[in-house]
Amino acid sequence: MAWAVSLVAVAGSLFLSEVLGFEPCKLCWFQRIFMYPLVIVLGMACYKNDRRLISYVLPLSVIGGFISLYHYAEQKIPGLAKLLPCTVGVPCNQDYIDWFGIITIPLMALAAFILITVFLLLARNSGSGEEE
Repeated sequence: MAWAVSLVAVAGSLFLSEVLGFEPCKLCWFQRIFMYPLVIVLGMACYKNDRRLISYVLPLSVIGGFISLYHYAEQKIPGLAKLLPCTVGVPCNQDYIDWFGIITIPLMALAAFILITVFLLLARNSGSGEEE
């Protein structure tokens, strides 16, 4: 399930930037740096039914989630964008998508990172994986 979530998240980010033409800001790039490898590593772990990779993948998901949380806060709290402003490219507090005044791209990324983290923790607790 974690692999499926990462696959949807990466496909969504590529759709938003390559099809809809939304230019990623600096924080979006950092989120991508933490999400994109998850597709490959979780896909390999899923294919091999190997849970030993969880301890290596979990930090990527947690750190990416914190970046998404900060990015979302920067969009929703006006003064926060002034603390560490994006100086190059698209401002990080710009909303390309703002559905119902709550749902933005960083919130969708945060939801993906949270789901991946939960699925990884559930998988870690349900078994230790195959020992070789």
